[in-house]
Amino acid sequence: QLLLVESGGGLVQAGGSLGLSCVASGSVFGFYRVGWYRQAPGKQRELVAVLAYDDASEYADSVKGRAQVFRDNAKNTIDLRMTNLKPEDTALYYCYANSGRREYWGRGTQVTVSS
Repeated sequence: QLLLVESGGGLVQAGGSLGLSCVASGSVFGFYRVGWYRQAPGKQRELVAVLAYDDASEYADSVKGRAQVFRDNAKNTIDLRMTNLKPEDTALYYCYANSGRREYWGRGTQVTVSS
């Protein structure tokens, strides 16, 4: 069982930046997709940013130009950096990994952006 543990959430002012980190309990090298999703109150979970096995990236339209997702295969980490944060970025952010056979989710880290 692969465990994903997120950190780095908190309260941020609008216009600020943050970095989220996810540490995997095992290697995610070669995984089909890894990245971040988020879920705001009353809304469905949505993709924020993911990296495919070939390092192709995909970003939600709402964060394009403001977010970057990184993977460090040596450290088994998946990081998300976001700038120019907006109140609508407020959500519970989940780390995600898809081995191609199974999906794994972290428990989430809360990000709150104050206006």
